[in-house]
Amino acid sequence: MGTSGGCYLRITELPYDSWRLGLGTPNYMDVWIETADVVDVRARVFRRAMSGIGSTQRPKNLDSTNPRGWPEQPGAGAGKQVGGADVPRLIYVRWQSLVEPQTYEAYIVIPETARQAMLKGEKAFCKADAKWITDYRNMLTVGLAPGGIAKVWLMGACLPAIDVARVQGSVVKLGPYGGTSGGKHRPLSAISQAYIEKHGIPYGSW
Repeated sequence: MGTSGGCYLRITELPYDSWRLGLGTPNYMDVWIETADVVDVRARVFRRAMSGIGSTQRPKNLDSTNPRGWPEQPGAGAGKQVGGADVPRLIYVRWQSLVEPQTYEAYIVIPETARQAMLKGEKAFCKADAKWITDYRNMLTVGLAPGGIAKVWLMGACLPAIDVARVQGSVVKLGPYGGTSGGKHRPLSAISQAYIEKHGIPYGSW
């Protein structure tokens, strides 16, 4: 992943210590994130800013929910704080879609409008403690769906999510783990397997 691009070099002073990168999926659509790398606006690379299991829900009643489409207000996803980084210019994600199974990668360019939104404080009412505060959209969530779809939102703890980008990823020809696992993906959870066998994968809904 390249880090060139001097035209992007500028220094911003974040109004908070760090921002959060989270990753999740539609219900039952399990993924394993091999890596999520960040390139900030100073062209610095933060490799494996996040990896591991993507957040998902698996209700035991297989007919109680429909994973088609994205929610208006997504969750924060499984994630970590990206410390020491400026606002992001690019996010690279390589993940295993376990329900297919298939390995994908996506390069997600974060637009200037989203970067500016990350620096802007907004008055917000927090239901948790019933107080008005100045909140920031310092949580970037990536939704990963079968077919290689990556959808990105920006939100704050007490601010609603706004759409950032939707990217069609590409198949990683080497397969999972860069071809070192003999084509074997991580196992799919039993309940997600049961859902897929009963309802299938709603491709085209994301």
